[in-house]
Amino acid sequence: MQTEYVFDRDFTVGDVNDKVWSSFTEHLGRSIYGGIYDPGKPFSDEHGFRNDVKSVVKGLDLGVVRYPGGNFVSNYNWKDAIGPKQGRRKTMEFAWSSIETNQFGIDDFCQWAQEVGVEPMIAVNLGTGSIRDAAELVEYCNHDSGTYWSDLRIKNGHREPYNVKYWCLGNEMEGSWQAGHLSAEDYAKKAREAAKLMKWVDTDIKLVVCGSSYEMLDAYLEWDRIVLRECLPYIDYVSTHYYTMNHGQGDLEFLSSWRELDRHIGNTRDAIAFTNDKMRGKKDLKICLDEWNVWNFQDIKLDNMEQLAGLTTFELTSAGKWEQHPPILQEKYSLLDALTVGGMGITLLDNVDSVEIACLAQLINVIAPITTDEDGNVLKQTIYYPFEALTQYARGTVLRSSVHGDDLETTMGRVPVIHAAAVHNRDAREIRIFALNSDLRNPAEFSPVFRGFGSPRLVRHLTLSGEDLQARNTFDKPDSVVMRSMAPADGATVELPAASWNVLIYSE
Repeated sequence: MQTEYVFDRDFTVGDVNDKVWSSFTEHLGRSIYGGIYDPGKPFSDEHGFRNDVKSVVKGLDLGVVRYPGGNFVSNYNWKDAIGPKQGRRKTMEFAWSSIETNQFGIDDFCQWAQEVGVEPMIAVNLGTGSIRDAAELVEYCNHDSGTYWSDLRIKNGHREPYNVKYWCLGNEMEGSWQAGHLSAEDYAKKAREAAKLMKWVDTDIKLVVCGSSYEMLDAYLEWDRIVLRECLPYIDYVSTHYYTMNHGQGDLEFLSSWRELDRHIGNTRDAIAFTNDKMRGKKDLKICLDEWNVWNFQDIKLDNMEQLAGLTTFELTSAGKWEQHPPILQEKYSLLDALTVGGMGITLLDNVDSVEIACLAQLINVIAPITTDEDGNVLKQTIYYPFEALTQYARGTVLRSSVHGDDLETTMGRVPVIHAAAVHNRDAREIRIFALNSDLRNPAEFSPVFRGFGSPRLVRHLTLSGEDLQARNTFDKPDSVVMRSMAPADGATVELPAASWNVLIYSE
């Protein structure tokens, strides 16, 4: 099979914002405790932060990390997790039926973020929390001094304000499983008033309003219409979430999830455009895809995402009620999962004109690219490798493409055998192409055509592929699935291995 992609220097999608390659960590399972924070261990620093995790996260060069949730945030009181650790009380955490020790809180997270070189993106509790709580958290984090909450931050050992710029107005508030779930009308009013107070405290912050998360919910997109009508003057981003799942639909169908993500992003973009037209507005709202990943529900008593509709709680299979940070939702990812993540990463590049922030959910241990054990070891799961390649190479301007070639039939329509996107990095004088070959059995011939670039030369070819699509990385065999170098093709056509995700680097 052969596919030609035409890339023209003068026709672009937009620049890749550094925050497109971001992540998310929640007080859930071992994401924080045993992941980021493991005090008293020889592999942790004086603050309790795992040095091995810090090293790997620094290497990803992430834009922001979203915290502290997720479903967790809708019943979270940030004031329980500040001040001397010996005085912090343990609380019931309703979203995941566990005990929260509150030994890690907003100060700890902001300090960790500084150490690993990422910007914090903080979600406020608009479920059980109040709009005043949200404004006081901004005051605690961002106000210099001279008020109760800013002075308390200083008293707690943090003289300089954190100057947190990005704030989420709750999480998935249209979901019935959310603590303090609200109707679209009620959420819109609460989010609007929280936004006002938060920006009164700090006019420079950027706010993310909860848009529709999941397509199977009855409120999908109608929620956006109602919320955006109320909140448009006060916000900067609209959030949405997207998870895909391998639930027996077939390998090709699963691998083609990128097409569904593309449509999902398009729906949010259309909701923004509709609101702007309806209100005769000209506000350039961007999309914050603040959760996206493969999530195969290996640890949840649900068969698919559709069963979330009407759900009032998550029932977990591996933990009893009220355990402290139990090892739950620790998905084991396959090569097929990694290829699917890579395909969705290409779709993000195709939508950088709309998507300015995107957080792979999550970062450590919970549906995550990075896994830790209790002995100070870190495992890079299969999905780590396409994500790392994107964070490393997908920086610059995305070129629009015209594709000609073979395609494949799926339930989402026909998809090209090769799904590809190109990023022009002017500083490096390189064109980096990311290409997914969806043919599960056969190599595919890829022929890029460059207009306005002279005669670029292929200097590097990295590929993620293998004969066993179910292959996984383990602590015993950590390198079963990794990116491998191939000899660069001499001619204009590059052969992509069957069922592979590739990075092709061309020098101008």
